[in-house]
Amino acid sequence: MAVRRLLDSQRKMTKSKTKVRQRKTESEDINGSVNTQTDNRQVEREKREMERRERQKIVLWRSPATTVQYFILEASTLFSLLMGRLYGRKKTVMLVLSVITFLVLVYYMEGAHQKTVASMEKTLLLCAYWLGLGILSSVGLGTGLHTFLLYLGPHIAAVTLAAYECMSVDFPEPPYPTEIVCPEEESGKYISMWTIMSKVRLEAFMWGAGTAIGELPPYFMARAARLSGADLDDDEFEEIEELIEEKKTHPDDMSFLEKAKLSVHNLVQRVGFFGILLCASIPNPLFDLAGITCGHFLIPFWTFFGATLIGKAIVKMHIQQLFVIFLFSEHHVETVVSLIGKFPKFGPVLQTPFEDYLKAQKTKLHHKPGTSSTKEGGNILAWIFEKVVIVMVAYFLLSIINSMAQNYHKRLCKAKRNR
Repeated sequence: MAVRRLLDSQRKMTKSKTKVRQRKTESEDINGSVNTQTDNRQVEREKREMERRERQKIVLWRSPATTVQYFILEASTLFSLLMGRLYGRKKTVMLVLSVITFLVLVYYMEGAHQKTVASMEKTLLLCAYWLGLGILSSVGLGTGLHTFLLYLGPHIAAVTLAAYECMSVDFPEPPYPTEIVCPEEESGKYISMWTIMSKVRLEAFMWGAGTAIGELPPYFMARAARLSGADLDDDEFEEIEELIEEKKTHPDDMSFLEKAKLSVHNLVQRVGFFGILLCASIPNPLFDLAGITCGHFLIPFWTFFGATLIGKAIVKMHIQQLFVIFLFSEHHVETVVSLIGKFPKFGPVLQTPFEDYLKAQKTKLHHKPGTSSTKEGGNILAWIFEKVVIVMVAYFLLSIINSMAQNYHKRLCKAKRNR
């Protein structure tokens, strides 16, 4: 009996040792595979970082020949993709062409409807103009054209100054909105901020709606990548993933901008509609991250676009309108001009062109339509603003070329990884 017990205990010990060895082997295999996966991820990150650095060098002032070549190739690729998609939707294309043909016939056909057509044409062209400027401001082409500073802001400021000078917002049409001229008779109404806001509400709303439409490409790109199961090959999304990992490992080493980007990502992901609305309702240069996050987490289209449209076209635009109207109210402008003159040494020199410009604008408001107005070509402020607009538009066009060239480089890198 004792011999049997001894043999049984030895067998049990042998089995337990064998199990321990097997567990050690399995754990080593698991640890080895985990380490291999971690190494592979690290190598992949380093490759992508090298590609990103190489891509940042593809600009006209560093590599003009390569940049132009990649720009042409990217433009050709996008054109071929567009033609392919249009060919795949032949029925829709034919329907749109039929509707356009019908509208053109109605437009050129003589009849009593021409007065209505002319009124609709004027409104539609105005809406399309401001909608297009809004899209250019946020669509992500190059650096984005700051059309609020260049077009909508000055337009609201001009209407504000004219309203207080003319004591009316019933400007003759035409030439409004191309040119602002005081009406022959004052309306006698009190000019309030709300009166001016109602005058520019359509332009402001359409510009805000354009900025909301311009935020759709990042959303659709991220959504399509998630539905197809492919990795989102976007620098900003890769940066967010790196920030999430950085927060887990080194939360104290993150900069303010990195924390802000991560906050936008977390807010949109957790709060949903009201998080998107909050991000869209304030001037937020990081809103592209909201679109990418919403697309990646498959937030419904109307939830994203509805919140973006309300935030940008209604809430944010009213805030911006109030700011510009308050800033360019008559007494505020006169106060600012007087304060400029109090600067030591250069104050009077700087004050003179501002006073001349305001006088020229007021004189211009009181000339009758169709008559020659006081020319403002000699005013240095008008000359400077004109040159600033030209420089910003030129830089915007250059940034589009750089951006499209870098996108083609991204295509090449992705094709290499997929081989």
